[in-house]
Amino acid sequence: MKIFFKMLFTFFVFTPLMLAYTGEVVKAFDAPGEFPTGLCFDGKNLWLADRGSDKLYCLNSETGQILREIESPAYWPMGLAWDGEYLWNSDFRGRTDKSEDLDGMVFKIDPKDGTILKTLQSPAKSSIGLTWDGEYLWCVDDKKDMVIQFHPNDGSTIRSFPSPSGEPKGIAYDGKYLWISDRETDELYMVDPKTGYVIIITDAPGKYPHGLAVGDNKLWVADQDSKQIFQLKIRDHEKFVQKDKETHKVTFNHNTTCFGPGKIKILEVNVALPDNRDSQKILQEFRYNVQPKEIKSDRWGQKTACFEFHDIQPGEKKEIKVTSLIETCNLRYFIYPENVGALQEIPKDIAKNYLIDDVKYQINSDIIQKVVKKVVGDEKNPYWIMRRLHQYLIGHLQYIMDGYWDTAPTVIANGHGSCSEYTFVYISLCRAAGLPARYVGSVWNRRDEVYMDDVYHRWVEVYLPNYGWVPTDPTHGDRESPRDQAFPIGLVRNKALITTQSGGGSETLEWTYNSNENYVTEPKTNLNTTHYADWGKTDQK
Repeated sequence: MKIFFKMLFTFFVFTPLMLAYTGEVVKAFDAPGEFPTGLCFDGKNLWLADRGSDKLYCLNSETGQILREIESPAYWPMGLAWDGEYLWNSDFRGRTDKSEDLDGMVFKIDPKDGTILKTLQSPAKSSIGLTWDGEYLWCVDDKKDMVIQFHPNDGSTIRSFPSPSGEPKGIAYDGKYLWISDRETDELYMVDPKTGYVIIITDAPGKYPHGLAVGDNKLWVADQDSKQIFQLKIRDHEKFVQKDKETHKVTFNHNTTCFGPGKIKILEVNVALPDNRDSQKILQEFRYNVQPKEIKSDRWGQKTACFEFHDIQPGEKKEIKVTSLIETCNLRYFIYPENVGALQEIPKDIAKNYLIDDVKYQINSDIIQKVVKKVVGDEKNPYWIMRRLHQYLIGHLQYIMDGYWDTAPTVIANGHGSCSEYTFVYISLCRAAGLPARYVGSVWNRRDEVYMDDVYHRWVEVYLPNYGWVPTDPTHGDRESPRDQAFPIGLVRNKALITTQSGGGSETLEWTYNSNENYVTEPKTNLNTTHYADWGKTDQK
């Protein structure tokens, strides 16, 4: 599913203006053929394969000017790679032009005259992309959805892992990571070649991203839909991008009804008040149908509107409505692991507040300590600590919402949990590993502009030195494809209104989020409490 649409960056941000981001288009020029496929960079110029003309073009990397061209070694040229001296070309059909025959081949080519110096059977019948890592070749197979490293001497497979998503097309190596394009999602992925984990996700510049090339801190994409070659920014030091601004009117409702036969002597309700964040902006003062008794702040700095009622009689109902007008955006972090600071660089106040234990975490329990020792081991990079624990959770827990909020060790022992329980476990493991973590809670618009949410959602923020508090959601990452597993790391969607930010137990909200209530009743008094969020049109009064 497409998450972001092709667009230039719109300056609507809520923090100081950003000048660039990973994946931003720098320039574009027309491809020389109708069906651009493979792409590579030889240190000075680009090489482009075109399956329509059966040509390989050498292009000026700045202007797109054709410098020269050579014949394709076979009938359906796809991936291109440069090994420092020679071109390598993967061909979809090999040496037959019959459409029913797929006999993937890889050719080593002299770029001066197109002479074929070596021919290999491709390890993938549907060998689409191709790149060189300094010792071995890599290709992507868009039929089996695999990424394959293979030997240039005989084509034998060195290793392989699943592709990020369902229709990989291009692949490039930047000296440390693989970059892979996918036509199905219209996204580009930076992938760790050791684990196959997707680390960075960014939008493709067109609707059919095919060939990829990387070099000189630039990423080029050959797009078959627009028939253009795009130059993109990477490693630009911007931490995140904000896109797809939306304005919402959200009313949080909290209702309590006394059914008797006795009365509710005291009812206290705390409703969490959202604050400005990188993913959201509060556009006007909150509106209340009943004025709160006071505005409180807990030890985590979370503000709540506190309402208090006395002597609620049988049959009486107390309704609270808190209305917000908000601006939200899709927030996407671009985290390069090597740019994350060391654990020793975590500010002292952050460590003091967000490494402590609490009743839901039990970070000193044998279960938590054993998992951290096994999963984290001697890893010191905060990103990889976070990522290893993320992968552990999605591999060992199953999502079940059973109404319980058990402690982290209990959840691990049970093997299942709700979003809140995933959150408790993740925070516990991070803190036990020396990585500060906290949670945020939200109301969520899952469908239309007008929507009622009574399910809500909670996820984690982890403190990464040089990046700050980074959102990550192991519940939404509990998916099959590498892309879907990585997708919620560093992401907040524009359908979420974050109401609550907390490190643990709170004086006002306890372990809940959005709202909390406490009451004192006469004996045998029955009551009912409901709470939900109404997402409405912004032009409603």
